[in-house]
Amino acid sequence: MARILVVDDEESILYTFDSFLSDEGHEVVAARDYEEALRRIADADPDVVFSDIILGGKTGIDILRAVKERGLTSPVVMMTGYPILDTATEAVRLGAFDYVTKPVVQGVLLRIANMALQHKRVLDEREWYRSHLEAIFGSIEDAIITVDREMTILELNDAATQLCGLARGDIGKKLRDVDLPSKEWILGAVGETLERTQAVRPGRLEHRRAGMPTLVMSLSTVPLLDRTGRSMGAVLVARDETRLAGLERELGEKTGMRGIVGKSEAMRRVYSLIESLADVETTVLITGESGTGKELVAEALHHQGVRSAGPLVKVHCSALSETLLESELFGHVKGAFTGAVGDRIGRFQRADGGTIFLDEIGGISPRVQSSLLRVLQEKEFERVGESRPTRVDVRVIAATNKDLKEKIARGQFREDLYYRLAVFNVPLPPLRERRDDILPLLEHFLGTFNRKLSRSVRGVSSDVERVFMEYPWPGNVRELEHALEHAFILCPGDTLCVDHLPSELQDCFRGTSGPRKTTEEDEASAIREALRKTAGNKARAARLLGIDRKTLYRKLARYNLIEDSPE
Repeated sequence: MARILVVDDEESILYTFDSFLSDEGHEVVAARDYEEALRRIADADPDVVFSDIILGGKTGIDILRAVKERGLTSPVVMMTGYPILDTATEAVRLGAFDYVTKPVVQGVLLRIANMALQHKRVLDEREWYRSHLEAIFGSIEDAIITVDREMTILELNDAATQLCGLARGDIGKKLRDVDLPSKEWILGAVGETLERTQAVRPGRLEHRRAGMPTLVMSLSTVPLLDRTGRSMGAVLVARDETRLAGLERELGEKTGMRGIVGKSEAMRRVYSLIESLADVETTVLITGESGTGKELVAEALHHQGVRSAGPLVKVHCSALSETLLESELFGHVKGAFTGAVGDRIGRFQRADGGTIFLDEIGGISPRVQSSLLRVLQEKEFERVGESRPTRVDVRVIAATNKDLKEKIARGQFREDLYYRLAVFNVPLPPLRERRDDILPLLEHFLGTFNRKLSRSVRGVSSDVERVFMEYPWPGNVRELEHALEHAFILCPGDTLCVDHLPSELQDCFRGTSGPRKTTEEDEASAIREALRKTAGNKARAARLLGIDRKTLYRKLARYNLIEDSPE
């Protein structure tokens, strides 16, 4: 049943409406003039209003205006004895739902009343969703910005105005046309989500503000999809982590050398180099064996330097083919190659104002070497498929575990590029040459894995300490970290023992020619436990067990564990 207000000074009209609408189960409220209609609107909260256009000194348009000013969703239908009267059509133009002519025909009246009630239900449902969505947006402390496929801002919450400096008036503008902290990084992340229809989580960025503390934010972008899974745009979420970053600095987890552990003389020399080079714009080449911490040194150089407010963009060069690496580094334009369905910003452009870290630089092709040399010399590049140069202000830090001079001698690496990259070299010592750091690293990773795995392992046995000090560590710090994670998975108690270590370290303890104490039953049990801990992820289970994936599959078949392993 609906409540319907009828405003007319003719008793016959009021009687007709009451008769027709009451028979349909509706409650009819009558008002004979403008003032009485306002009181009825306030008291009765009608679902639909039928109003005569002529109301003494007022008009039905005044009733319509009163309904709109109160924010009501009640449709207003005009009544007139002159169907060609301009006022009726003008009322519809101003927002009236419809109009009916006098004398009123029952069928026409009921049809319009039902359509008006249906329209109100739609409006009420939309308002319900809008108010709930607004309440949800308002209750979230993270900044939320939604954009369409053209990067036009569709909606933003209050946190976005405070954290990103936007205003409600920015809705409808292009994201590239508004002021944003670390704007190029944000545009790059949103653009990648729109192009690939995948979530992008660039991580933390720091934004320095004049006269204010440095703002630390974490960013993520996710695709905005319709019910069919088709991309409609993207959602940008930014979280203020300034206080968290401050607490981390107080705890010493993210300060100093950004997670680098070691007090040996060799590492002290590394620390001294980092401090000397942090505020220098020169290109740095970090060399050392795999697993020595080259990426951590690159992070320390960036975060301790004047560019710390800008982005740190990392590229693992050896993981990409020549064409993909060019596209990743410099970007591409639509149609540059098969699969280039849109323009894309490259890593160099995304790192503008900050630092780009080129890991495994020794594996890049001659063509990419030539393009990279141009960036280092001229501070500009061309996107794949484009002839217009783009200028950038980027500090380049490169790393390699290869002997680049040997590659130069074999004609595999450009000598001029090498000298551009190696303006200053930071050599990292292998772990076997800094054994004084092994036990501090052991303590560091014990704390890390206790937090990560929600464990309370208190320490290691004296035999494990001896193994760690004697083992040659060909995989360096990364191998030590993986060995401890492996031991955590297998250790049921609060002390790590030799039997919990990967087989290579157990061999070091017992001697490769001595008898192995690990039985097939123990090995099968260890594999079951590793699969359980990793939820059936065989690649990660193999890594935790200290074996490659092919070896794991052979052992699964050998011990008849394939059906037992969770998927």
